[in-house]
Amino acid sequence: MPPDLMPSPPLSRAPTVAPTAAAVPVPPIPACRAWAARYAGGHGKPLDLTQAVPGWPPHPDMLAALARAAGDPAAATYGLLEGESALREALAEEMRLLYGGDARADDLRITAGANIGFNLAMTVATAPGDEVLLPTPWFFNHEMALALRGVRAVPLPCRAADGFLPDPERAAALVGPRTRAIVLVTPNNPTGAVMPPDLVGRFADLCRERGLWLVLDETYRDFLPEGQDRPHDLFRRPDWRDFVVQLYSFSKAYCIPGHRVGAVCAGPVFRAEFVKAVDNIQICPPRPPQFALAWGVPALREWRAGNRARIATRAQAFRRALESGAPEWRIDAIGAYFAWVRVPDAAPDSAAAAERLAAERGVVSLPGTVFGPGGERHLRLAFANTGEDAIAEVPERLADLFAPRAPTRRARDERDTASDTPPPPGNAPDRSA
Repeated sequence: MPPDLMPSPPLSRAPTVAPTAAAVPVPPIPACRAWAARYAGGHGKPLDLTQAVPGWPPHPDMLAALARAAGDPAAATYGLLEGESALREALAEEMRLLYGGDARADDLRITAGANIGFNLAMTVATAPGDEVLLPTPWFFNHEMALALRGVRAVPLPCRAADGFLPDPERAAALVGPRTRAIVLVTPNNPTGAVMPPDLVGRFADLCRERGLWLVLDETYRDFLPEGQDRPHDLFRRPDWRDFVVQLYSFSKAYCIPGHRVGAVCAGPVFRAEFVKAVDNIQICPPRPPQFALAWGVPALREWRAGNRARIATRAQAFRRALESGAPEWRIDAIGAYFAWVRVPDAAPDSAAAAERLAAERGVVSLPGTVFGPGGERHLRLAFANTGEDAIAEVPERLADLFAPRAPTRRARDERDTASDTPPPPGNAPDRSA
């Protein structure tokens, strides 16, 4: 033993981690990307369809605004816990234009991304031992955040026959004495399914009737399908501040996921407790991107509308490519950044299928099993960060992955030898019939 190291004392014991942390699975995206390390490159460059990453850089003027803000000494100091006033004013105006209603800057709190916004919101809405209804397939970070708090995620199954839209009547049957909230994601991650405004309204009525928080994650609201410009009517209700908690992310629409900026919209009772969680977990959100976004929210509306159209074009290209080139991989839902694809009948479960697809064909996806119960036969393919040329390659890589493989020469020789050998006595075929 080196002289500078002391021997361990007798009866020493190592500490253990919290069981709530130990029970949470590892982050799935790095784990799935690790499968691609075995890909030998025989089908072209790897295609990473795991993460919802914008497919192009920020607007040049946004990059310039970010650079100016980063160089401003004021941006290096602590900011307001609720976020920069100018950004909250700009976002409130945007919400009134989009939803109608009376959202104000005071209703908004800026967060270091929508993920931490969800964590902060659950700190306010739930306590260990409580329950939250999550439609399945669910966004895995939502379930992980609840599990780390000791809160049970109650699956609300969504069916392909229903377009993977949740059913309020099924939800009502799952509400119990420990239920504190219902979480909805629209457009959905992972399916891309978009909830119609009237369906969101029915869930709002359920939450009001049962005394629950309605937590609405609208990270992808800037990518609604053409023809649906109003996500819902909640902010036109006179009582929305009593029970609605809305989450938003600037990452996708403004192509700045690395800057980590999101927002939470809620009423005064919720906000009064929310600030406690903010002060202990986040303090102020990053200031330079807030300064830039206060300009960008009104200034980049036309650019964002163009991005919405580009994503819709990619979705159409992805659907055409799979339906014509790999029809055995059925698209059960598609929207926003994602396609929810059923693996062929001949394939193993989605985890094994995703591993083979990454290791043998260089297409990295997420298996449906990471999105909760019922995902055993699906993959999530995030096509938003993939150009149409790369999308055109996907069917060829998928097409025969699970087709029956031709027998090896040795197997054929063994089969032929067996067929030439007469059956042993007593096993001769009966031809008397």
